[in-house]
Amino acid sequence: MNQKTDQTNTAISEERRNLLIGAGMLGAGALAAATAASPAFAGDHKHHHESSNRHAALIASLHACVSTSEACIDHCMTSFKSGDTTLAKCAEIVLETMAFCAAHAKLASYDSANLKAMSELGIKICADCEKECRKHEKHASCKACADACVACIKECKAFLKA
Repeated sequence: MNQKTDQTNTAISEERRNLLIGAGMLGAGALAAATAASPAFAGDHKHHHESSNRHAALIASLHACVSTSEACIDHCMTSFKSGDTTLAKCAEIVLETMAFCAAHAKLASYDSANLKAMSELGIKICADCEKECRKHEKHASCKACADACVACIKECKAFLKA
């Protein structure tokens, strides 16, 4: 019985060792991928830096929209926890806007061929969010979110005119 227990423990130890090795390899792979994607590793790729500078105002407004959306959602969640669901529609629209603006900012930083279409859609999405948040602008986070949407709309329009 002791020999069987020793064999079982050895098998478990071997399995743990393999899992740890696999986890280490996965972590190393993730670190390598992150490093390869970083600007410092990428070297002097002017096309990347030129496109981000060209769309810097648009990207900044989109990031501001994501940031204020997060604060708005935090406020909605607090409201929900107290049993108040009056901000449910606001939260739904803000979540969609936050997801869209995050993706839009990425595409802008990549100077995507789809940036025009994203900016056109961004005007509509941010207008819907701004309209809903204005209904609740007595809350500072809702007002800030609405104001950020107005700034995004302005930058999307400026991009489309350029």
